[in-house]
Amino acid sequence: MSIWESVKTAWQSIFSNKLRSSLTMLGIVIGVMAVVLLVSIGQGFQQSLTTTFNNMGASALYISSSTDKTITTVRPLTFEDAQALEDKTVAPSISAVSPTLGSRGSVSYGNNNVTIQITGITPAITQIRNYQMEEGRFITDQDTTARNNVVVLGYQAALDLFGSESPIGKSLRVSGSKFQVVGTMQKMGGFGGDSYLLMPLTTMQSKITGGNNVQQIAVKAASPELVDAVIAEITSVIRARHYIRTGGADDFTIQDMRETLNSMQQTMATFSIFLGAVGAISLLVGGIGIMNIMLVSVSERTREVGIRKAIGAKRRDILLQFLIEAAALSLTGGLIGLLLALGGASLMGNISLGTMSLKAEISATIVIIALSVSVGTGLISGTYPAFMAAKLDPIESLRHE
Repeated sequence: MSIWESVKTAWQSIFSNKLRSSLTMLGIVIGVMAVVLLVSIGQGFQQSLTTTFNNMGASALYISSSTDKTITTVRPLTFEDAQALEDKTVAPSISAVSPTLGSRGSVSYGNNNVTIQITGITPAITQIRNYQMEEGRFITDQDTTARNNVVVLGYQAALDLFGSESPIGKSLRVSGSKFQVVGTMQKMGGFGGDSYLLMPLTTMQSKITGGNNVQQIAVKAASPELVDAVIAEITSVIRARHYIRTGGADDFTIQDMRETLNSMQQTMATFSIFLGAVGAISLLVGGIGIMNIMLVSVSERTREVGIRKAIGAKRRDILLQFLIEAAALSLTGGLIGLLLALGGASLMGNISLGTMSLKAEISATIVIIALSVSVGTGLISGTYPAFMAAKLDPIESLRHE
């Protein structure tokens, strides 16, 4: 018997018991759908994470005040601290410095009102973070010096406040004060989201928060190889400005984006493996279901096997027929599971989790692996029933009722 005839016979057997075949495939359908969706969600999170950190700057460092409760005196970071780091005589490895100050606040335009992240920045932030303009212009040095009431909106903030209307030149209110929109940003995505508003740091300090303190100082190394040198320079400069004695603990922390990214990537890789293992359990259950139903099929078709052997079918023909039938069941279930996973991934793109959207990144590699595993599961599950069928004695099979 040729392989094509074995395939036709396998499909005839499957379609002759539609309900039983459908229930048998259900385990594979759920297993493949779970594997593809769960692993894809893990990859989606990992890609969002990588995008976020790339947008924050590959060789960027972020200085913040220490939150260590054991340090009795913590001096806040100031605008002057940032200016000191711009001095090339004490920090030659630093290429850009930008102090920032942020808080959640109410922003309104007409009848639209949103509560978003409001951040005071200097123009140098564009040398550190990957900000891309959608329309209009960014904050300038002149805006910072004059403390102008101008703002730049993140992609989602502009959409929530203005919809399809262009925000450029329009006035809105930030915490009760009137500001003019001079620019909007391109969609960045990632964990940080796109619902934010930027204004000159000096304007933020004088009209929103008051004082001269800053929340964070963003610093960029002249090259990735100089990041360790930059950390040493920052430590030396800030310790001197905060009058920290030799041996005393730093009252500030330096966040190295490289270490943070590597740590998070390792965590997400482990998470993806865990999600894949959960889906694999569903495939295992589906494989057991296929083995069970194939054993029942062998028992029901004992007389058929005897007749085929009596007219010349060899053991390998019987073996091949049942293996193909098991593989066809699992492949069909795998394709249905894949289609459901694709649909689920499409729906997930519209689900928001705080400042980010839930995304499942389905790659060709995941699809190939999932379908291969589903077929492999069918073949492994069908091997024992196929051997049982191939071993049947033709005379005893013909006597079977």
